[in-house]
Amino acid sequence: LPTGEATTGHVSFKQRIEEVARDVAEYCGFSQGMCYSFESPKVFDRLLLPQDCPKREAIRISNPLGEDFSIMRTVSVNGMLTSLATNYNRRNKSVGLYELGNVYLPKELPLTELPDERMMFTLGMYGDGDFFSMKGVVEEFFEKIGMKGRRTYEPKADRPYLHPGRQADILYDGKLLGYLGEVHPQVADNYGIGTRSYVA
Repeated sequence: LPTGEATTGHVSFKQRIEEVARDVAEYCGFSQGMCYSFESPKVFDRLLLPQDCPKREAIRISNPLGEDFSIMRTVSVNGMLTSLATNYNRRNKSVGLYELGNVYLPKELPLTELPDERMMFTLGMYGDGDFFSMKGVVEEFFEKIGMKGRRTYEPKADRPYLHPGRQADILYDGKLLGYLGEVHPQVADNYGIGTRSYVA
């Protein structure tokens, strides 16, 4: 009979972190959403990103299905806001969504090498909850993955798609990890969300 060595299977570190992210989000009442990796260049104007913003440097698809799917996304917040808007327009009173998906950041354009594909854990909500509810979910996530170091929230985040007085960068031991805040009223209006909404 053929002989062979059996090895035990295991999930990678990245997969374990994603599993914890799912568990924490669902425990806190969020449902999973999935968004396209392709977007329209008009997204940047809807998010009020300035013309010289590096996030506008997106990879163009050589044979797109149309302008709405002609670039690879560099920010994950557009898909989240689109999903929140869909729910708001269907008259859902309170919604919490999360997404685990990649953004594609080119090292230079035109492409000479593969872009930096970064997995983003994105949260969005409106209705029951506010800025501090969202901060609580973020804190719970850090706690569950063992990041018990010094966490600080820098209020001078200066992200144009977030409310100027209700946003913060999330720092861990001085390193920028993410952000959270209330969606800028103009941006919420651009997406057709008629209530306060929050993203992280």
